Amino acid sequence: MKAQNFEKKPEGLYEPIDYILHLGGKRLRPVLVLMAAEAFGADVKKALPAAMAIETFHNFSLVHDDIMDDAPLRRGKDTVHEKWDVNTGILSGDAMLIQAYQQFETYDAELFKALMQLFSKTAQEVCEGQQYDVDFEERDDVTIAEYLHMIEYKTAVLVAAAMQMGSMIAGANEANQELIYQFGLQLGIAFQLQDDYLDAFGNPENFGKKVGGDIAENKKTYLYLKALELASKDEAQQLRHLYSLQPEDDSAKIENAKQIFEDSGAAKASLDAIEKYTTSAFENLNKLDIASPYKEAFTDFGNWLMNRKH
Repeated sequence: MKAQNFEKKPEGLYEPIDYILHLGGKRLRPVLVLMAAEAFGADVKKALPAAMAIETFHNFSLVHDDIMDDAPLRRGKDTVHEKWDVNTGILSGDAMLIQAYQQFETYDAELFKALMQLFSKTAQEVCEGQQYDVDFEERDDVTIAEYLHMIEYKTAVLVAAAMQMGSMIAGANEANQELIYQFGLQLGIAFQLQDDYLDAFGNPENFGKKVGGDIAENKKTYLYLKALELASKDEAQQLRHLYSLQPEDDSAKIENAKQIFEDSGAAKASLDAIEKYTTSAFENLNKLDIASPYKEAFTDFGNWLMNRKH
């Protein structure tokens, strides 16, 4: 990351790229590219361009998402469009997307084509997921199946593609490529469902965000949709009413919604769904044809991501 040269002209285009790429973050996705490549026997250095592509694309999507959400902060610092302006955010984001594609140019023709096909498919799906998320804000008839499809595209496919890219660079066979893709996909869905759950029921000290933020913003998460499905007619009506309000003090709204989530069984159903997707992820991992230490490393990663103690 530090070796990337962004001291190019025009500075107005490249300075924001340098800024967002060095804001920090966990760098999970690029590390997963490297882990997968190593697990299947490749020299990690061979996977670095693909890892950079994934990280550059991820940050590009954040720059544009922040514009769409009018978000003032990213990782505790000004967002690109706040530090500069919206036009800069759009154009620098566009340039980042192009730079992500350019990273693959170091690979030979056959691998280049395969990586590009997966990357383009994934990038398209991430955009579709973002659009579904936007559309759902205006709709009152979102189904659980639609919501799961949205989080799969918006969040999980990039994690899955990162892992598959590493396996492709190492020359893994198609069966192993599919298994590691599914491991990433199922884990990504589980992680997003857990994020939804913790938003309502997490410990504020550990969660790092205001508990109940999704309820305050009337976000139709898995908890909300499951509650509408399981709750009594009166409870469902009350929940819909709560989600039509925007009080200055939203503490009572949050507590009432959480009570309905618990009473209806939606909270338990949410935990069951998280467990289902996590179990499915590990089942795919266990079928992978890689050495035990690498399976253990991926298991540790999965457990860490899901905050599981065992």
